[in-house]
Amino acid sequence: MRYSGFRVIAEALTGHKGWKPVWRDPDPKPDYDYIIIGGGGHGLATAYYLAKEFGQARIAVLEKGYLGGGNVGRNTTIIRSNYLLDGNEPFYEFSLKLWEGLEQDFNYNAMVSQRGIINLIHTDAQRDAATRRGNAMILHGADARLLSRDEVRQMYPWLNFDNARFPIKGALMQPRGGTVRHDAVAWGYARGADQRGVDLIQNCEVTGMRIENGRIKGVETTRGYIGAKKVGVAVAGSSSKVMAHAGMRLPIESHVLQAFVSEGLKPLIDGVMTFGAGHFYVSQSDKGGLVFGGDIDGYNSYAQRGNLPVIEDVAEGGMALMPAIGRVRLLRTWGGIMDMSMDGSPIIDKTHIEGLYFNGGWCYGGFKATPASGWCFAHLLAKDESHITARAYRFDRFLKGLMIDEKGQGATPNLH
Repeated sequence: MRYSGFRVIAEALTGHKGWKPVWRDPDPKPDYDYIIIGGGGHGLATAYYLAKEFGQARIAVLEKGYLGGGNVGRNTTIIRSNYLLDGNEPFYEFSLKLWEGLEQDFNYNAMVSQRGIINLIHTDAQRDAATRRGNAMILHGADARLLSRDEVRQMYPWLNFDNARFPIKGALMQPRGGTVRHDAVAWGYARGADQRGVDLIQNCEVTGMRIENGRIKGVETTRGYIGAKKVGVAVAGSSSKVMAHAGMRLPIESHVLQAFVSEGLKPLIDGVMTFGAGHFYVSQSDKGGLVFGGDIDGYNSYAQRGNLPVIEDVAEGGMALMPAIGRVRLLRTWGGIMDMSMDGSPIIDKTHIEGLYFNGGWCYGGFKATPASGWCFAHLLAKDESHITARAYRFDRFLKGLMIDEKGQGATPNLH
């Protein structure tokens, strides 16, 4: 079934009797050519592109819970490609270009809204850094604008421009950045993959891997053994637990990242904004709620909930930037498990076990990377070679000293 405005009208006139389930709920087959572990955004995108772009078949996605129940449905929905380093910027720009055509590609309304993103500048040193970043973006084919204080004031006159500690001096803007409805991304990729014959198997937790003579043969699951020629792992914050089944210890730590939404307000923020003097980012949803977040909790955790000190820190950042929100009520908070790598950049690579591939270490960048991550992981699985934009995301970069440390924090995962 292809969705369209005409289809909506036709169904409305006939009592909505023609809608069908968006995807099947099949039982697992005894074996597949490809198994993707993880039914989140990256796993579903990988299966979709593996079938659509690389012509592969006999593919299954295994999800321990329900599709889209992890980080893809727990983030703050921001997309952007405003990176500095050569290892990152081409990849995230590729991802942003895929976002721009995604709804037409998989025929699903993901509510892609390129409303723009600004990174506020509070010091002369930050202006120099923003200028350098903007120039790097432009050199890689992305868009960037350096805004003056007056231009920012014209956009958001209610910001605290004269804060004694954090005066606003301008901003770096990427007009093509914005937000996307996170749940719809998972649903769209799942529907597109299912239409191309991919088996989406829910409530199927991987409990072990069968490895013989250095090659993976299949996976043990709560629904029995399933054979496979190739297995790709894309499970975000659960990466260390799943890869431990293969005897691998990853250069990754798991931390919880909290997100927040306020009560509904009248239109206030028409784009995405980040605070340059603290870790705080905010946009406004279509329902009117302010959607915002900040730092991860500093301790290792697999819990999808955080603690009060981070809530306080994020609220302080919001108040320093926007005193007007002081009387706004917080509606709810939730958490996602971040796979924090040692240099703050991801890994898309083969492992030393033949037929076993890994995709993880996304830190804060997982959602905006979803289309490119899926495409590049599918490319790796189908061709056994890295996509041109993901060649830097190798395991051995830590051995060779080729880190991609965008923030310059060193080998301290909780600081990235």
